[in-house]
Amino acid sequence: MTDISALLSQIPGTYYGFGNKSALLPDVLQPFEATRPNKKQVHGVRIVDVVEPAQESGEADGFYTALPGILLTVFSADCLPVIFCRKDGKRVGVIHAGWRGLKAGIIEKMAERINQDGSTANWVASVGPSAHPCCYEVSQALVDEFLTELDLPPALMVPSPRYLNLAAIAEAKLYQLGFGSVDHAGSCTICSTVSDTSGSESYKYTSFRRNSHQRAENPAHPGISGRNQQSGIIIIPK
Repeated sequence: MTDISALLSQIPGTYYGFGNKSALLPDVLQPFEATRPNKKQVHGVRIVDVVEPAQESGEADGFYTALPGILLTVFSADCLPVIFCRKDGKRVGVIHAGWRGLKAGIIEKMAERINQDGSTANWVASVGPSAHPCCYEVSQALVDEFLTELDLPPALMVPSPRYLNLAAIAEAKLYQLGFGSVDHAGSCTICSTVSDTSGSESYKYTSFRRNSHQRAENPAHPGISGRNQQSGIIIIPK
């Protein structure tokens, strides 16, 4: 099952995709994997301009390019992947945004970079699969930080006690920052399942939180190191 962004699908000259357990890197992006930047994601706000294939980018959670043929991706396993594309398909970006990144302002940093070359009004953004408020329970202390630090409606951020809605927070920030259109692709990384041809169900996404719970119950349960899904976008090389 593929996660589709209606907005990104309408933009010419690009390929995009959101990974899941069956295709950690979406099939359409796999031929370009060797071109993606080398990076270490740290839940920070640094945005890197990518100017060459396989660029060494250090610690970063956001990437931006105007060059065809360079795949931009981020790894995720409950955090938000957000894909950005100018409406003419000539510039693209991607960020990894968990609760730390959302609070610290990584979406704002990407908007700043975009505005150096034009306006966010000429871009679309697609918020990918992540932990949804059906499952994303956090501490009251963290809830209080969001309620205190972000100027957004409390019911939007915390739709039920101690459950954060990361995707809604991201969408609200994107509209505040002037993005022309925003949509969502994918479902909850913690609880979403898929059925095979025999009717057997399995989890659709890699989930750090679900895996942590499974390992707490059974220390022999395998971790997810090296098995995070990737989401990304590329301007198609001519």
